Amino acid sequence: MLTVAALVLEGSVGIELAGACQVFATAADPRTGAALYDVQVCGSRRTTVVAHRQPIFQADPPYPLRAALDAHTVIVPAAFEAAPEAVELVREAHRRGIRVASICTGAFVLASAGLLDGRRATTHWAHAGELARRYPAVEVVTDALYLDDGDVLTSAGVTAGLDLCLHLVRRDHGSAVAATVARQLVMAPHRAGGQAQFVTAPVAAGNDSLEPVLRWMRDHLAEQLTLATIAAHAAMSTRTLSRQFRAQTGTTPLQWLIRQRLTRAQELLETTRLTVDQIATSTGFGTAVLLRQHFTKAFAITPTGYRRTFGRLASGHDGAGGVRRGLG
Repeated sequence: MLTVAALVLEGSVGIELAGACQVFATAADPRTGAALYDVQVCGSRRTTVVAHRQPIFQADPPYPLRAALDAHTVIVPAAFEAAPEAVELVREAHRRGIRVASICTGAFVLASAGLLDGRRATTHWAHAGELARRYPAVEVVTDALYLDDGDVLTSAGVTAGLDLCLHLVRRDHGSAVAATVARQLVMAPHRAGGQAQFVTAPVAAGNDSLEPVLRWMRDHLAEQLTLATIAAHAAMSTRTLSRQFRAQTGTTPLQWLIRQRLTRAQELLETTRLTVDQIATSTGFGTAVLLRQHFTKAFAITPTGYRRTFGRLASGHDGAGGVRRGLG
């Protein structure tokens, strides 16, 4: 069981604190139902928790702040400022090799601790300019939901923080566990970190919705879909399709398609004995080489390595007679 420490700081946003805890607390072993994370809320004193800067309740953290130094992952919810001991706690946690992730303006705490110097980082779009101004050594990215730099992760606000936490569950325990968590919480099973923070129209909005097209693309992943093919099915020009895709999904048709193919490849690697070549064919990548290139770029692990790590969760073995190892 991995320990996740969520820091409650003065002015922490309630939904981000509780949402992060909910994602990790929901993750369970698919065979036994046992919890996969020990979630601990850590703080140094009774603290005011807010909703959009309005005080909503007082929190008495059940664990002291320094308990986070024994965790596998430290989550820092929104907070513009932090007491010096909290900044030092985050700095020391990182020095000890603990994975540190921020939600929304929690990035300011990580930046204050020096963790973001020379890194790409994100925060809520409304505060990105301030983060860049205060911390010029940080490369602030304004149009990402979350960024994964291995041992340090940052995300935009509220729901993007949930996406980040679900991403961490996927990193630790595979896509099958993450998908189960998403179903339990009635949230999207995967939103890529590079997706725009906000879109101009919801996917399911009225007669112009792309949902039927998205469903058709998911059902035809094995086919060699081109932009022209997708546009023809949608009865649109390629330019109109691209514009509608950007408005409703925050990305391009082909980028969205690649993400769906990768998600399907993860599922097949976890739950079947198909070879990498067979998976490449059934997901539309065509060749194992192309699948490997996209998979490694997206997940920093090869398909074979992913199966060795996560295949045991679904099938009772790791595909190579080994013991499952976490990526975190």
